[in-house]
Amino acid sequence: QVQLVESGGGLVQAGDSLRLTCAAIVYGHTFSLYNVAWFRQAPGKEREFVAAISWRGTTTNYADSVKGRFTISKDNVNNTIFLQMYALIPEDTALYYCAVDDYAMRAILSTNPSFYDYWGQGTQVTVSS
Repeated sequence: QVQLVESGGGLVQAGDSLRLTCAAIVYGHTFSLYNVAWFRQAPGKEREFVAAISWRGTTTNYADSVKGRFTISKDNVNNTIFLQMYALIPEDTALYYCAVDDYAMRAILSTNPSFYDYWGQGTQVTVSS
């Protein structure tokens, strides 16, 4: 069992920065062995992949739309996932979800939400023009 709680969203202006935090509460699982990711969903749109990081933090994968602006990281000591966002644009406006793939040490960082087993409730990021 993994419970995820996102925080750090808010209303900002274009060009501003935000850091999203996802706190993982883990029961009977080892967070440090799991790939994790951030997804986002805007009203009327499909949930889309944002970024993922491998279980030991040595590999990352980013959507083209955020590459160079966003950085994903994870803290395996404190069971925490971060998304540092710079140079935000209105197109980044969405509900942001963190997710955990509970298949231990999976060799790929999937962009498919179906690979992820646990999800938070989301934190809203709104970027004004």
